[in-house]
Amino acid sequence: MLILETPLLLRREIRRWRQEGKRIALVPTMGNLHDGHMTLVDEARARADIVIVSIFVNPMQFDKPDDLQRYPRTLQEDCEKLTRRNVDLVFTPSPETVYPHGLGQQTFVEVPGLSAMLEGASRPGHFRGVATIVSKLFNMVQPDIACFGEKDYQQLALIRQMVRDMGYDIDIVGVPIVRAPDGLALSSRNGYLSPEERQSAPALKRIMDQMVDKLSNGDRQLEEIVTSAAEALREAGFTPDELYIRDADTLQELTVASTRAVVLMAAWLGKARLIDNQQVILVD
Repeated sequence: MLILETPLLLRREIRRWRQEGKRIALVPTMGNLHDGHMTLVDEARARADIVIVSIFVNPMQFDKPDDLQRYPRTLQEDCEKLTRRNVDLVFTPSPETVYPHGLGQQTFVEVPGLSAMLEGASRPGHFRGVATIVSKLFNMVQPDIACFGEKDYQQLALIRQMVRDMGYDIDIVGVPIVRAPDGLALSSRNGYLSPEERQSAPALKRIMDQMVDKLSNGDRQLEEIVTSAAEALREAGFTPDELYIRDADTLQELTVASTRAVVLMAAWLGKARLIDNQQVILVD
């Protein structure tokens, strides 16, 4: 497995693989890899000849400097896991390589609408950072496909729109959420949980399931469903951050024409901000 830090060396290897007619897949990550990331790698391997994983903790998408500083960095362990998964290349650029003139002088990509709503409204600049780094990685790697987890539902929708709007010839593959046996969605941020908080964390999924059950059974009192879920989260020890029921295709408010909804959840448990989502087919 190659481990490269500069775009120049990265492009040299990609050029060689292209000359050999290889199909290339990219899995962008911020490291601290877990089984959810490995599922992305496995999906990439099933669809391509060459699998490239990027590991870069992107400062542009962090709205709080403290959050950036304490984000786990486990490059050696990550590379060991990726070696066992037969990844072909790991790209680990430095912030100075990605943003040579600093963030203040960096050209950015912003997806209108999706960047400013829901998660974007509470974390200004976050999705600008996501769109910019993903666009830069796409330009450096020029993959045929790229795999992203469905746990970051709005992020996936945003990347798909960016690819359409910018004319990238890249197949964006959404990979289903990977969960622990007790239902908690796998996340690098789960490492922030104390042992006691980890025992409480699966309540997020249970409360989300209750919301989905109500929607599946025809309940359309959306405000009441959200209010009840927020109270249940508080009783379970969480501090609710964002709870939404939206159209799964547009992320706008549900209308009479909506056929699928998505429940989007974000809540604090101690120092960890946990997110989850689930789609539901709407019936009359």
